[in-house]
Amino acid sequence: MTAPRLLRPTPLFAACAVLCASLAAHAQQAATLQPVVVSGSGFEQRAFDAPFSVGIVDARELSSGGLMVNLSEAMARIPGITVNNRNNYAQDQQISSRGFGARSSFGVRGMRLYTDGIPATMPDGSGQVSHFDLAGAQRIEVLRGPFSALYGNSSGGVISLVSEPVKDRYAEIDLDAGRYGTRQVRATVQAPLSDTPGRGFDIRASISRFETDGFRPQSEAERTSGNVRLGWTGERDKVVVSFSHTDQPALDPLGLNYADFQADPYQTVVGALPQESAGIVDPARFNTRKNLKQDQLGASWRHRFEGLGALSESAVVAYAGQRSVTQWQAITTGAQAAATSPGGVIDFDRDYRGIDGRLVWRWQLEGERSAQIVAGAAFEESEEDRRGYRNYIDTPDGRVLGVTGELRRDEKNKVNTKDVYVQGEIEFVKNWVATLGVRSGKVDFTSDDRFIQGTNLDDSGSLDYNYTNPVAALQWRVSPELNVYLSGGRGFESPTLAELAYRPDSQPGVNTDLKAQESKQVELGAKWRPAGTGLAVDAALFEARTDNELGVATNRGGRSTFQNVGKTTRKGAELSAGWQPTTQWSAALALTFLSAEYDNGFETCYGLPAPCTAATTKNQVPAGTRIAGTSPRSAYAELAWRPFGNLATEFAAEWRAQDRVATNDLNAAGAVDDFTAGWATLGLRARQQYAVGPQSRLEILARLDNVFDREYAGSAIVNEGNRRFFEAGAPRSWLLGVKWRQAF
Repeated sequence: MTAPRLLRPTPLFAACAVLCASLAAHAQQAATLQPVVVSGSGFEQRAFDAPFSVGIVDARELSSGGLMVNLSEAMARIPGITVNNRNNYAQDQQISSRGFGARSSFGVRGMRLYTDGIPATMPDGSGQVSHFDLAGAQRIEVLRGPFSALYGNSSGGVISLVSEPVKDRYAEIDLDAGRYGTRQVRATVQAPLSDTPGRGFDIRASISRFETDGFRPQSEAERTSGNVRLGWTGERDKVVVSFSHTDQPALDPLGLNYADFQADPYQTVVGALPQESAGIVDPARFNTRKNLKQDQLGASWRHRFEGLGALSESAVVAYAGQRSVTQWQAITTGAQAAATSPGGVIDFDRDYRGIDGRLVWRWQLEGERSAQIVAGAAFEESEEDRRGYRNYIDTPDGRVLGVTGELRRDEKNKVNTKDVYVQGEIEFVKNWVATLGVRSGKVDFTSDDRFIQGTNLDDSGSLDYNYTNPVAALQWRVSPELNVYLSGGRGFESPTLAELAYRPDSQPGVNTDLKAQESKQVELGAKWRPAGTGLAVDAALFEARTDNELGVATNRGGRSTFQNVGKTTRKGAELSAGWQPTTQWSAALALTFLSAEYDNGFETCYGLPAPCTAATTKNQVPAGTRIAGTSPRSAYAELAWRPFGNLATEFAAEWRAQDRVATNDLNAAGAVDDFTAGWATLGLRARQQYAVGPQSRLEILARLDNVFDREYAGSAIVNEGNRRFFEAGAPRSWLLGVKWRQAF
């Protein structure tokens, strides 16, 4: 294999210059883009009017992206957001916003995730997106910057899925088939249950089954999902009750070290495979895998007031769910011999619940000006029974690996948050709008250790964190076509339960020395929608300075511990542009430039064997080192052709590129595996719709991704203790989807 070349900036900037020049030259030929309504401020408003960076991915863009199984399929078109498809369903996708959340090697950190107002982020700040119903989404809203802080703990960015309302009666069958044994079937039925348009009950139900063999050994996965949505709309009320179920067993191919990745990026480390394979029993294979199940019930009630003066509406969201995970890891039996080892099997059952209520006031002022205020309170709680087991059993016939063995960890963990918030907006002078907001809350952690044996002492403990996040913005509506704004705010991210679980000094108890990281963020942005051009451009400059950044202290033997590593600075620029010069042609562009660095040096025992106590034996991370998991540049460009001027027929090309990514905190040391290489890929898609009779529709989607079969690392397992950082992006892959809809 030839080593992938680094992405050079010159072609990227050249492509940008050509496209931007083309936009300017042809702007006068275009048609007007439709405005998009978002709800990022607690009340609905156009994205163009919001004094912060917000991106929208609509239902058509989601369905064009592929299977609608992975959030990464369509999110590349949003600048500032990185969603890496690890092609590993035993690990959730890696998501970061302007470098927040990049340090996570599994799950989602530093980001707030929502589906119809229901958090997919737990009170401690950890989250998953495996249960997102992308096929039922009307749009996904993506907030970046200071105003995301108003969503509370760990809100470096916000991804919010909004479900499609039920308006039409139809039944639909989707069939997908792709390379590497990828297949999916989805059935959906929905109907208003009233003859009065916009009133009464409605229902939508869907079920899907996804399977893949994967392009690496030990990467098979399957997912069974079900979703039911029951709605009721009255004259001034709207109630929605939703239920979702997810069952996802998946094998885990693990990451590769640099040498193995260079030799063959599509191989799998031996330790991940089953102990017995092809009649050979190997004493170092653990059959790594994960089983996940989740059920969630949620309800929302929105009421419009009349006759109460400025009081305009209220909204309440309540939810409860249960998530169970069992994961078999490739931790060696020798590493598990330590008395304090939690074993090689993670097993937990988590119950979670919450409620969020808000009121909205609106005023009409003189001179066609307006003002509005939203105020609310929220409570979230999770309780989990977490266990750890050895991943082997000794029998008279020998040691059996990759099974659930002796109990090594048993604890009950609780986290809850209590928040109050208020945000107001006023047009104090014609075309000048001021926005002020604040969210104040408290996060409480409690851990009750029920496994205390010998030198494995009591790791129980409790602690809490308080925060107050103010935000402010000033917006100048220069014209109906141009908005300019300046916004600033303070963010807060508590440690998660996993980060608090153990102390770096090996003493018993939770890591009470960990402080929450706090950031000060500022953003300068502009939104331009020139009339009659079909052009939409959003641009932003941003900077975030963080105190008490959270980072890895030690990572060995199945135990990761964390520390505060001082100050960091994230700064950069984002540009997104959409252009539709004619009904036949459209183009899109998204560019991200990010500098994310540690401002001061620190010491870490990451990657070093025990003991690691003296300063001379610790790793030294110098100031100016890049924050692990971040990339300085990424880009997306799309060109679509609709030969008949409508959505029935479409051909499109998609170009994605990313500069190299820092794999670990020691990336200033110059090791060959400190960075993944930069990459760029090309994807092609074609869609065709057919009217089959007066009430039937057939749609066909064909995709070819990674057209030139580029070998590259699609994601990095950040700070992996065995230096198995590299996870391959998918080779050339094809997908064919057929969708049939029958109205009734």
